Amino acid sequence: MSLMPFRVTTSRADVPLADFLQGASIEVMPRTAAGVADFRAILPAGTQVFVAHIDGTAQADMVATVARLAAEGMAPVPHIPARIVPDRATLADWIAAYRDAGADRVLLLGGGLAAPRGAFADSMQLLDTGLFGDFKTLFVAGHPEGNRDIDPGGGEAEVMRALRWKADFAERTGADMQIVTQFCFEAQPVIDWAARLQAAGLDLPIRIGVAGPAKLQTMLKFAIMCGVGPSLRVLQRRARDVTKLLVPYEPNDFAAALARHKAANPDFPVIAAHIFPLGGITASTDWLARASAD
Repeated sequence: MSLMPFRVTTSRADVPLADFLQGASIEVMPRTAAGVADFRAILPAGTQVFVAHIDGTAQADMVATVARLAAEGMAPVPHIPARIVPDRATLADWIAAYRDAGADRVLLLGGGLAAPRGAFADSMQLLDTGLFGDFKTLFVAGHPEGNRDIDPGGGEAEVMRALRWKADFAERTGADMQIVTQFCFEAQPVIDWAARLQAAGLDLPIRIGVAGPAKLQTMLKFAIMCGVGPSLRVLQRRARDVTKLLVPYEPNDFAAALARHKAANPDFPVIAAHIFPLGGITASTDWLARASAD
């Protein structure tokens, strides 16, 4: 393992973006999934489709979406946000329902609430229940540009501490664990963050968040809402060019830079892209199909 900081590879040799996008996953919500007639028409069989549990979403809708995705040949990955779970008994019921609906993997995260509504404040407390042993893969959240909800003063001391705890949990229990990150817009912060993880001995595979095509105004709104860090400057520079305001943002440059770096550095721990369909599911799946075919 190299402990030297990574830099973006500057070679102009074209590394097929298709290689990097193999095995990409995508995020949906129950209400947006309901607008898709059949996921088999827009995604390859076996695609990991993460089902976001936004505060206020009915649990029955979550379970129904998971069951539908499984029936259509996808690999559903329901979110379980710790701060909206009332108690251990409810958590056990949710887990059983997701397993019965066809999910064998799950994403554990703190959730966006300022304070917990029940017994759990973070994903580490969820893991400590010991209720997730039957899942094939446990996904946890990663923050390449920090997270001010976790580290209010900036920096990344607490997020790194949490990742260390989770990596230790995975080693201790034999769990297959992967990191899924917030979306970013610039490759270098991702590359530098991955290097810091590796230097700290944190070798969990990473699915890097990629914002799917959307109008620039939409992209800026979601980026600010979700606390995207320094890479927001990519959108801000684009916004200064009036000619680009009418053209949807596409993540080609970001994904291609990571693809080139991955090709030049095989130990780079980013194993796949995780698509956030900010401009709509079909816009993202159409882009993914085009980019994967190049």
